[in-house]
Parts: sequence; C-alpha cells; structure tokens
Amino acid sequence: MAAALALLGRAAGLANGARRLLGGCGVGRAAEAGCSRAMSSAERPKRPLSAYFRFLRDKQPEFRQQNPELNSLELVKKLAGVWRELPASQKQVYEEARKTDWRKYEEQLAAYKAQLTPAQAAALKEERRKRLAKRRSFRIKRELTVLGKPKRPRSGFNIFVSENFQQSKGLSPTAKLKQLFETWQNLSASQKQPYLQLAQDDKVRYQNEMKSWEAKMVELGREDLIRSKEQWPKKKSEAARGGSKALLHESLAKLKLKKPEE
Repeated sequence: MAAALALLGRAAGLANGARRLLGGCGVGRAAEAGCSRAMSSAERPKRPLSAYFRFLRDKQPEFRQQNPELNSLELVKKLAGVWRELPASQKQVYEEARKTDWRKYEEQLAAYKAQLTPAQAAALKEERRKRLAKRRSFRIKRELTVLGKPKRPRSGFNIFVSENFQQSKGLSPTAKLKQLFETWQNLSASQKQPYLQLAQDDKVRYQNEMKSWEAKMVELGREDLIRSKEQWPKKKSEAARGGSKALLHESLAKLKLKKPEE
C-alpha cells in the first residue's frame, strides 16, 4: 500500500513538472488548443493605437463634456473635423507616441512568439486565418446589404414560426423553437398548405427581385455578384465601375448615419 502511494506521488510530481514546462498547459490536442487560446487572448501584446485614435481617446471626454447634445457618431465626426484642421506640429506629438509604443510592441511580440511551441504557433496561425475569413465574410455580407441584394425566400416552417413565436410556450427562445418544431411536425398536410403556399409565393418574389438586382449589378460593372458566370456580359468600362464604387460609398455613408446611438 505504501509503495503504491509512493508511486502515485511520483506520478503526480512528474505531471506537475510537465505542466510547468508547458507553461500551465496539459498534454494532448485539446490541452494544446486550450493553451493557445489562453495565450492568444491574455498574453499576446496589443497593437498600439494610431495617431488619430490616440487623439480621439485623449479628446473625446473633453468634447463630450462641451457638446452633451451630440450622440457618439456626431461627436466622432466633430473630432474628425478637428483632427483634419490640426497643425502638423500637433499631429506629430501623437505620431511620435505611436512610434515609441510600436517599437515596444515589436519587442514584446518577438518575445511572445519566441516562447510558443510549434503546436501553439500553428494553432495561433489557424486562429488568425479563421478570424480574417470571418471578417471578410462580414464585409461581403455588409456590401451585399448596402447594394440591396434581395432577402432569401423563407420556408413554410420559417413563416409558421414567425407567426406563432410570440404566443408559443417556453421560457427561452430555444424552448419556443423546439415546441414550434414539434407542433409543425404534427400538423396535417392541409394545415401546412397555407404556409407552404406563402413560401412558394416568397420564392417567386425572390426570383423576380434577384433578376432585377442582377441586371442592376451588371449595369454597375459588378458581374462578380451575379449567380451564373454564363450570364456575364463583356467587361464594363472603368467609368461604370467607378459608378458602382460611388453608389457603394454613398450607401455606406447612409447606413452609418442610420446606426442607433451608442
């Protein structure tokens, strides 16, 4: 019995030593993934602010106190105007602070990367790839929204849920959806028919709107956004592409102005 306890003690000591060598991480893929997440979120040095954002950070409290009637968007616009008119000598103060912090950031980043194991470095690289892909996807979706791409058609079940969600039983949205799904499954074909017909009508609406939208995109030189490459006409002129960019920028500006106050 004593020998067994001694062996267990030695095993625990070895395990603790391994954890210390691994920087607090365990062993195995799951442990490596958890360790890489912890290091990426807690220990990775933060990129320093640009000169402009330093100016915003320093001046925003003062300007908010002086202009309490402005919302956050209006306040940032006002500060942006002040920054544009700021003399180069005053901007240089913020730029020098950025350069100083950037040199420190590069040193800290090099030290941080040097302590990573190959597995952690690979995990962080994959994490960054996914983050950038998600950011690209968000930009694409926002662009399509700004360009007015029609909403996809709803299914019969989607329409059923939207009409019955509020009065359905369940404390949480998940519970409500589960209850509605069970109800939908138990409906007869004749009871489902009105919702299926509405879904079919919505599908026709979507097809018609997509044809009009894609024709508009072709006119703007955005053949890359239409569904079938066979439908692409000859490449539009640079003037047409310029018109597309102007429309996008104008729509983005309107979308930003419609954002609710923070």
